[in-house]
Amino acid sequence: MDAVLYKLDSFEGPLDLLLTLIKKNKVSIWDIPIAEITDQYLEAIDGIEESELDNTSEFVVMAAQLLYIKSRMLLPKEEKEEEEEDPREELARRLYEYKKFKEASREMRKSEFSSRYMVFREEEKIKFPIPEYSRHHDLSELADAFNSIYQRRIRRAKPEKRAFYGIVGREKVSVDDMAEKVRGVLKKRRKVEFTELFHEEDSRPEMIATFLAVLEMIKLSRIRADYDETSHDFIISAVGRVPETE
Repeated sequence: MDAVLYKLDSFEGPLDLLLTLIKKNKVSIWDIPIAEITDQYLEAIDGIEESELDNTSEFVVMAAQLLYIKSRMLLPKEEKEEEEEDPREELARRLYEYKKFKEASREMRKSEFSSRYMVFREEEKIKFPIPEYSRHHDLSELADAFNSIYQRRIRRAKPEKRAFYGIVGREKVSVDDMAEKVRGVLKKRRKVEFTELFHEEDSRPEMIATFLAVLEMIKLSRIRADYDETSHDFIISAVGRVPETE
């Protein structure tokens, strides 16, 4: 057997030394030649009493365990109904787990050194200023635009069954529901013409509720209305992100 010339202070513990011996002998963790490995281990820790290592007791305890396993392996096998567990199995499991942790630690150490000299810039929040609109409009102009849409709607609309609902009851339309409809339109398109918020099939209560919803959203700075000289219509646009719900 070749002489073992290992320095114990270069090992992290007894399991580390055992893995080195197993690798040197080119044997499997699950089939350790316990007699040879034990002899080599004892030779490696020879004189450990004089060592200045902090974990000398761990090496001594492992030596005792190896001698115990070796003695059990040398005992004659008695015939039993159930096969006795291999005395090396528990040690093999410990060595296997230690090897896995050691490999994982090695990979993590590579990542540590690869990112040591990398500097990351903190996230910078970019503020997009809202362009200023120089022309000032009175609320009456928006009201006039709505009235124009409404009158055009009346002239073009065909008689509908809803026109007779007032005889027996009144249609109830929520301003909040219409505000939700406006938000839905602006979520798909950031800018729309004021006339596009109204449809031919809208009833009078729906149109009025939609108009009131637009006024309320302008008041709360949820949307803005800018007059377009080309289309002669107000352009409704969202201010910031369009919320899902109010």
